[in-house]
Amino acid sequence: MLLTITYEGENTQNLGFLLHKNPDRAQQFDLSYGKAYVFYTEVSNERTTAALLLDIDPIDLARGKIGSKDGGLFDYVNDRPYTATSFMSTAINRIFGTAMNGKCNKMQALADTPLKLTACISAIKDGGETELAKQLFEPLGYTVETNRTVLDEKFPEWGISPYIELTISGTVRLADMLNHIYVLIPVFDKQKHYYIADDEIQKLLNHGEGWLATHPYKEKIARRYFPVKRSFARKAIDILLADDAEPTEPESETAEIKEESSELEKHTPLNTIRLNAVKDAVLASGASTVIDLGCGECRLTSLLLNESQIKKVTACDVSVSELEKASGRLHLDRMQPYRKNKLTLMQASLTYKDKRFEGYDCACIIEVIEHIEPMRISAVERNIFEFASPVTVIVTTPNKDYNENYQFLNSDELRHNDHRFEWTRAEFKAWTEHICRDFGYSCIIRGIGDIDENYGTPTQMGVFTKNG
Repeated sequence: MLLTITYEGENTQNLGFLLHKNPDRAQQFDLSYGKAYVFYTEVSNERTTAALLLDIDPIDLARGKIGSKDGGLFDYVNDRPYTATSFMSTAINRIFGTAMNGKCNKMQALADTPLKLTACISAIKDGGETELAKQLFEPLGYTVETNRTVLDEKFPEWGISPYIELTISGTVRLADMLNHIYVLIPVFDKQKHYYIADDEIQKLLNHGEGWLATHPYKEKIARRYFPVKRSFARKAIDILLADDAEPTEPESETAEIKEESSELEKHTPLNTIRLNAVKDAVLASGASTVIDLGCGECRLTSLLLNESQIKKVTACDVSVSELEKASGRLHLDRMQPYRKNKLTLMQASLTYKDKRFEGYDCACIIEVIEHIEPMRISAVERNIFEFASPVTVIVTTPNKDYNENYQFLNSDELRHNDHRFEWTRAEFKAWTEHICRDFGYSCIIRGIGDIDENYGTPTQMGVFTKNG
């Protein structure tokens, strides 16, 4: 089994720091089912490739060790030692565990930055499902290439190989790529080499945090991840689909942050306070047409549909699966006509100019901007404030200063794994001033949630009004 990861760009030899493996020497690791080796096939300023090679002892498997069946010919004649399976996922977690967690003390900024990465897995068994690789990896933003050959050129009657060489490439954090591969390799093979206990559900959710809940094929992933434990698959799917599955939903990460005291649990959730504050700001602006950008499950949209002042609401999200979920949550099939006539669901991205964003009195961007890569923020700014140019724009985002109140967060740790950044109050104020100066708006900043004397409120809201 072979996995290679290639980093292209500048000073790419720093891949060694991110993986915590020195490019200058090969390293060997003893595993319960064989040995693993980490080495670098190329190292330069422009391109560096690290390789993880597993050498599994097939005799060990046949002697009743981890991965063995109940006896018979299968234990001696099978593809288990040679194809990328849960053996590879386990090795990735064991050997690159710190990198999977996104930690790099010497170069944390680089670990937090999306890089131009390519991963190649030499042999994956997809059973001839030609679209499976694309279904799994393309929704995550990767370019996917597969190479499949005949089983043996001398015996063409044997047919096409059930194995592929898989290559995925994209601009992504190394930690995210490793977690994607870790979760999705067993989805191809559907056969784990170890006993699957209850904690496997939480393991899936932990490594899928920030992306699995919004994956359009999440149900297929869960079923194939637990092929012989259908109850586990159903439980995982229920959690991923649940309206209140806050830990896996990036849109409402601050709603679930709670102290352990029972007193705080009685308080109104922050997400509820936030949405009501935004709704009140929309109504105060006098808007009658609103576009909810990054709507998620349409919680804000649902509130606005109840208001007689609002004549039209467009709910927009980049994820088709989120819009499908929102349709179910809103009970669109049996919605009262006067509400249904107000509503439009639309798939689109904030990072691309879209004429459909134009013509609204108010645009709402609620707990969305912190999920966008910093280098794409300028595109979002122009799309909303220059091209769409609504009279009112309402933006909410976490206040990083307030994180000091969350004891379980380490220093400089963000509230959700999918956050690309979080602004302090000073940084948010500077950003609003930049918007007003460059695009002709004025802005009022308000706090949302409990006020801390030193750190302010957990959420900060900017209400922008177009000048003139």
